Amino acid sequence: MKVISTIAELKADLALAHENGKTIGLVPTMGALHEGHASLVRRSVEENDVTVVSIFLNPTQFNDKTDLAKYPRTLEADCRLLEQYGATIAFAPSVEEIYPEPDTRQFSYPPTDSVMEGAFRPGHFNGVCQIVSKLFMMVEPDRAYFGEKDFQQIAVIRRMVDDLGFCLQIVPCPVVREESGLAMSSRNTLLTDAERQTASHIYQALRRSREWMEQESLENVRQRVVAEINAVDGLEVQYYSIVDGRTLADVSDWNESDDIVGCITVYCGSQPIRLIDHIRYKG
Repeated sequence: MKVISTIAELKADLALAHENGKTIGLVPTMGALHEGHASLVRRSVEENDVTVVSIFLNPTQFNDKTDLAKYPRTLEADCRLLEQYGATIAFAPSVEEIYPEPDTRQFSYPPTDSVMEGAFRPGHFNGVCQIVSKLFMMVEPDRAYFGEKDFQQIAVIRRMVDDLGFCLQIVPCPVVREESGLAMSSRNTLLTDAERQTASHIYQALRRSREWMEQESLENVRQRVVAEINAVDGLEVQYYSIVDGRTLADVSDWNESDDIVGCITVYCGSQPIRLIDHIRYKG
């Protein structure tokens, strides 16, 4: 596996692959890799001749600079893992390499990028679109792999791909969970063992809520999920939205759509750490 830090070297290395008609898979990451990332890399390796994994902690998608400062950075360990996973190239550029000048491009895809994370993290999805579009232009992949834990992010990226006319396939991959049910996330490394156990209550409540929907209204289920999680010491729900899985617009009735997803963000622990998850009710 090659570790590359410049755009010029990346493009030069991929030029021959493009010329020879080899398929290229891209797995964009911010590092601090875990088994969830491994599942994306393995799938790309299975489905493509070349797999590029980017490791770049993108500052433009952090509206909270404190959050950016405490995000885990484990480049050496990440590269060792990627070699084991079978990646062809680890692309680990500096901020200056990616943004020699400020990226002033503005992306807007309401309601997909204006609800939930878009409402609580202004500018977040604009930053996501900036970096992902740059990576798509640099790598020119046939397929790009994203974890479904970031459910809203995938929806926004699909809108961007349609808008900018990228010729590639977006491949969503299932959430990988810890034994407790907690969705794997790089942020989990910032939790203590006790906080990790506390955080497992998030998915437990979401999973139980599937049973409640048989007897209760959508709004009652939403409120019950929030109340049950907030009753756990060390957890505080920022939002729980039940939305159409395609448009991400709020739904108010179980019969309103054939694709319904519950998306949640919860603060956990004393720091606190912001965790996201989702559950599919229909579709």
